[in-house]
Amino acid sequence: MGLIDDARRVAAEFEYSAEDVNKGVKEFIRQMDEGLQETGKSLSQIPTYVTAVPNGTEKGVYLAIDLGGTNFRVCSIKLNGDTTFSLTQSKVAIPHELMVAKTSKELFSFLAKQIESFIKIHHGDHFEEHHQRRQNGQEPTDEHFFQLGFTFSFPVHQLSINEGRLIRWTKGFDIADAIGKDVCNLLQSEIDALHLPVKVAALVNDTVGTLMARSYTSPGKTGTLLGAIFGTGTNGAYVEKLDKITKLKKVGGDFDTSTGNMVVNTEWGSFDNQMSVLPDTPYDTALDKESNNPGIQMFEKRVSGMFLGEVLRRAILSMIREGKTELFRDESSGTNDIHSTCTIANHSPLYQQWGVDTSFLSIAQADQSAGQHITRQALNKDLGVDAASSEDAQAIKILVEAIGKRAARLSAVAIGAVIISTGNLTLTAGEALSDKEKGDLEEEVVDIGVDGSLVEYYPGFEQYIREALREIEGIGEKGEKRIRMGIAKDGSGVGAALIALVAADREGGR
Repeated sequence: MGLIDDARRVAAEFEYSAEDVNKGVKEFIRQMDEGLQETGKSLSQIPTYVTAVPNGTEKGVYLAIDLGGTNFRVCSIKLNGDTTFSLTQSKVAIPHELMVAKTSKELFSFLAKQIESFIKIHHGDHFEEHHQRRQNGQEPTDEHFFQLGFTFSFPVHQLSINEGRLIRWTKGFDIADAIGKDVCNLLQSEIDALHLPVKVAALVNDTVGTLMARSYTSPGKTGTLLGAIFGTGTNGAYVEKLDKITKLKKVGGDFDTSTGNMVVNTEWGSFDNQMSVLPDTPYDTALDKESNNPGIQMFEKRVSGMFLGEVLRRAILSMIREGKTELFRDESSGTNDIHSTCTIANHSPLYQQWGVDTSFLSIAQADQSAGQHITRQALNKDLGVDAASSEDAQAIKILVEAIGKRAARLSAVAIGAVIISTGNLTLTAGEALSDKEKGDLEEEVVDIGVDGSLVEYYPGFEQYIREALREIEGIGEKGEKRIRMGIAKDGSGVGAALIALVAADREGGR
């Protein structure tokens, strides 16, 4: 058996058929429904208390902040009311000592001071007017305050649109006295101590922000159904009917019921942790076993950019170590088309866990050069494989295509399940519509906002998703044509500002 045949044999292990896709969709819908009824299920289906999405006509100036890791970002977003916006921002590194401070006050006081500095620079007149009013003894009204959306990328138990208690810290933060406290209140207290004209209006998940940002900027009147991230990680947030979220009766919380809808954060990275329908290979199994969270995030480990390079690395190693394949093995330089014997450096990233970045897959997938010249360069530069032959590079591309295609087809399972579960492609049962109304409905798009390096930069990722969507029962070729996907940038900035707007509108409407 030749090298290309060997590569195809390994690639076949990643095949994910139309039958598999449909099984996956059915199980995804079942787990969605389960998560809407009870907490603690595979799909968390977290109520966000966001009960409306924008339509692009909204106007105003809003603030957004993003605490997601070692940097803190403050943004000012001016919504122009015509699906466009302008954004001003500043970013600052968080000193390590504040990440492990003795009290939460130290961290949140630092954040409030950054907000103060930003307002003084970018909204100086507003700041001075507010200061003057206070000196004159005038009580400021709500319209004098900036509404702020707070993207806080740590696990919280959310109780309303602007209340969430910290469950635990991640990403190197460790401030014990913040656990169990409402992070919006912690921030508001420090903002108030500085007498700033700012109200923390909303606590934001960045995937929900992606949905909101897309709904504001998408063309036409159709609101966005789903915001999805396919990048380092993967997640989705979608608009669900309130009466389907039956666990709200148990978890409670304060929210607006007038729209009949609520955005739900699926946390779909953990779909099917029990592995009832997800595909499995020896490479997936080994990756999971040696990860820092075995048995968790099983969907994400097959879909997201953080893991695809590692899946490829393990597949390549299996071919090298089997000894039965000719990958990166030249009997002599005469058998290599560049007349040099292929060697793998002892310190090659191929021998190191997480050594292969997903960007390498993008390079190989896109390579149309003669003799796979670009892939061979990347093998040398990024993976320490010197003088790989064109056949070696072809074999690698076969593996890359299989791994990337499976990730995209799995992504289609999540997207397809949300579309079918919410009934956005079908007429309401028993609804009496004229032929014209039926025709109009058939032409209506289902709008989806996507973000992340895979969907934006990985060659052919969206095409692979669409191919799988056409194979899903209940979508088909006609339905797939009505699905519009668009990049939604900056869910933690623009999206957070829009959630602050929705929250402020709700307060104003009370």
